[in-house]
Amino acid sequence: MSTQPSPIFRFAPSPNGHLHLGHALSALLNARAAELLGGKALLRIENIDLARCTPVLEQEMLEDLEWLGYPLDTPVLRQSERFEAYQTALGKLEALGLVYRATLTRAEIKRFVEEQEVLGQRWPRDPDGAPLYPGDRIVLSEDELNARLIGDAPYALRLNMKAALEQVNQPLSWQEAGPEGPSLTETPTPIAASPEDWGDIILTRKDTPTSYHLSVVVDDAAQGITDVLRGTDLYQATSVHRLLQVLLDLPEPVYRHHRLVLDEDGQKLSKSSQSTSLRALRHAGWTRAAVLERIGLER
Repeated sequence: MSTQPSPIFRFAPSPNGHLHLGHALSALLNARAAELLGGKALLRIENIDLARCTPVLEQEMLEDLEWLGYPLDTPVLRQSERFEAYQTALGKLEALGLVYRATLTRAEIKRFVEEQEVLGQRWPRDPDGAPLYPGDRIVLSEDELNARLIGDAPYALRLNMKAALEQVNQPLSWQEAGPEGPSLTETPTPIAASPEDWGDIILTRKDTPTSYHLSVVVDDAAQGITDVLRGTDLYQATSVHRLLQVLLDLPEPVYRHHRLVLDEDGQKLSKSSQSTSLRALRHAGWTRAAVLERIGLER
């Protein structure tokens, strides 16, 4: 008689700044879900950016997580130790003929799109609001493009979305379940995926061994993650992750997307906007109970 494997959750922060209240919510929801469902919660350190992700910040992050009560006695996966795994995954996509070199900079894309919109053409944008990649040959002359391809110009390796969807040749969906409380035990609901909304996503850059989209699916498979519980800001990105999982023949987890913690202006907390950190709140005298109350969790 087969038994259902115990669920495995994960919290995957980047030590490129201090954790804030939004991270506290995500970490504790993962820990509580794992406990309620008789599983475990793992930790992943997303430290691809070795310049911004420092050992000091990682240690301070671990101290904050221990203070919160997130389990740290499980194997910790560090992305900085897994560059070869991302290259292997990229190689599989290249072997399928789905990867191409793209040389346009953000500034060039922005300028081209603005020019098109001045002419009355509404340029398509991804769910995060960024313009879809127009393609080098639309923006650059043949001589400009050739000079970049044979030179040392910056570039990104992008997924040919049209070719990828033709390769899959079937509708895609993901399984979405509730993120907290009684909804954790609800039967997952299939959600139609629309990876085409994201256009030709970046897989790696010249100076960066992987992108978030590529690394997250590779790492979830490596850690045996059965349930991905993360913020609603990543809900739409699940379409891309399901596509990559199918292309790379990786297992499909159940997805759960939780509410976000907002600031006084109704904006999502972020490191880039200098949102008040857990470390600062701790030093100011906040208790763990106060943090739980602020993020809307019972003790």
